[in-house]
Amino acid sequence: MSRWQALQAGQVPEPRSFGPLSVTDFVRYQGASGDMNPVHHDAGFAKAAGYPGPLAVGMFAAGVMNTFGTDWLGASHVRRTRIRWKAPAFADYVLTVSAAIDALREEDGERYADIALTVTDQDGAVSVQGWMTFVVPE
Repeated sequence: MSRWQALQAGQVPEPRSFGPLSVTDFVRYQGASGDMNPVHHDAGFAKAAGYPGPLAVGMFAAGVMNTFGTDWLGASHVRRTRIRWKAPAFADYVLTVSAAIDALREEDGERYADIALTVTDQDGAVSVQGWMTFVVPE
């Protein structure tokens, strides 16, 4: 059975959790991304800005989402990613990614899987909502 034949609209893979997150995770991500805003690593600065503590760079949770998608359907097969940030993530949060195949389609001789993804925190609040499109080879 080919990979294409193994996929079905509505298919839901096993969710995956990341965390608990730490300020060290945030600092590592900041170093890689170049976003050194102190709200992401300095507790006093974050509290003065109205947050309970340092918060993850928004792209951190989006990266968790994309990692889930690419681990499932392959990084080289990504054709599109869209993200909607909903809520920040803080140290000690556990982020869980879930997904479902919205549609399988053929276009211009290629096969595509459109998936919807949701990243929630340990309390069930949505941190990131996203959509990815993958080309699906035989």
